[in-house]
Amino acid sequence: MTAGQVGLVATLGLPALGAVLVAVLPERADRAARAVATGFAAATLVVSVLLYFGVGGGGFVHQVPEQGPPGVHPWHELDLPWVPGLDLRFHLGVDGLSYPLVVLTTLLTLLCCAYTWWRAPEPGRGRALAALLLVIEVGILGTFLALDLVLFFVFFEVVLLPMYAVIAVWGGERRRHAARKFALYTLFGSVLLLVGVFVVVSATGTADVVALTGGGELTRTTQLVAFTLFALAFAVKSPLWPLHSWLPDAHGQAPTVGSVILAGVLLKMGTYGLIRIGVGVAPEGARWAAPVLAVLAVAAIIVGSLVCLAQTELKRLIAYSSVGHMGFVVLGIATVTTTGIQAALIGNIAHGVITSLLFFVAGAIKDRAHTGELAELGGLRETAPRLAGVLGFAAVASLGLPGLAGFWGEAFAIVAALRLGGPIWTTLGVIAAFGGALTAAYFLRMLRRISHGPATPAVSRFTPGGYAVEQAIWAPLVVLTLAIGLLPPIALDVADEPVKALIEAIS
Repeated sequence: MTAGQVGLVATLGLPALGAVLVAVLPERADRAARAVATGFAAATLVVSVLLYFGVGGGGFVHQVPEQGPPGVHPWHELDLPWVPGLDLRFHLGVDGLSYPLVVLTTLLTLLCCAYTWWRAPEPGRGRALAALLLVIEVGILGTFLALDLVLFFVFFEVVLLPMYAVIAVWGGERRRHAARKFALYTLFGSVLLLVGVFVVVSATGTADVVALTGGGELTRTTQLVAFTLFALAFAVKSPLWPLHSWLPDAHGQAPTVGSVILAGVLLKMGTYGLIRIGVGVAPEGARWAAPVLAVLAVAAIIVGSLVCLAQTELKRLIAYSSVGHMGFVVLGIATVTTTGIQAALIGNIAHGVITSLLFFVAGAIKDRAHTGELAELGGLRETAPRLAGVLGFAAVASLGLPGLAGFWGEAFAIVAALRLGGPIWTTLGVIAAFGGALTAAYFLRMLRRISHGPATPAVSRFTPGGYAVEQAIWAPLVVLTLAIGLLPPIALDVADEPVKALIEAIS
């Protein structure tokens, strides 16, 4: 095996092995088990970063084979028989479309495991929570690395049960209702995804994503059917209006680490699948459905923003903001252009970093105040100025302030729509821009409610210090928010050639 193949196996194998070891450790070693989980998460992050190397002499070079179909070809690839009788293969690979999301997943999992090591949420049992976080990591990473449709579906499903358990066991008062809603919506999307996979595989006789990129031998009718199924399945996970209603309940009830994983990377499984599987495998279907997809994306931007303006609970406000932000990502995808796909990719990364930071800070506030109601959280700047400062930084990054990570994806999604021109796309671009202004309005409203004014009784108990561990956990997200905002090529260059290759393949 090559070093790259070993890296692919290790990226999935390390968290899987860590989950097993943590699960079998005795209950009395709970804190030690959480430390072990953090160690395995750190090792996985290191391995995922090392996947960068060995490609084109240390840099990313798109290499098209002399013989073979055009498309996005992986930098590192592992292709082994899985179920020979059904011609299923264990086919993994990494390229510029998936690599940033792989690193983001391993980073956020490490931060969540470190947070759990520091303090396990009620009702305790941190060992079980840490093991579940590693299992979720395996499922998300497998989704980003899978280059076989059936394998993609299997990893897509691995996430369901452990995330259900995280919400149902460690969540808030209405955690069981939120967990059931999450499971039912996800299962609905999974059924549609499975049917879409069956349609494509039965029509072509292969599940190889690389070979299928560009539509392969699929007829136009088959592509329309397949894309419709894929789009609905991934819309649930993204989440796209009107299939978004599971998200606020899940975020509102999930523990802090659950909300971070949900917002940071689990939602990206939907938008990544829409790019890799939806647009890549059924491009004619994508172009046919593009106006409808764009209308729904812009509706998500406006509806999410309006609900946030009326929202009174902190975590639910951040959750509904994700509906709007992911709407910009889907709008970029719907344009089926190089600019739009690039906007979607950097929007994915920016949202994952910024919203994870917001949920970490919201969790710190709610843990100390024992409430998330905005009306009961006033005066944070007076009692905990550093915490108020991080919250303000995350909020202005999320509203799209130029110079911070949130600006680029949303701005270029609008640019991509306007470049297409015509009455429909121009109108959608203008409305999306208005939605961006609404984003600023509801985040500034949130900051006015929480940071300013006299300290409320719930906030008066806060102290200026006592945040050292949490700030150390948040620090990488703050740095990334600044770095991507000031140097967007950090996120864009890695995907430049693969995106061009994808657009070329589907044209």
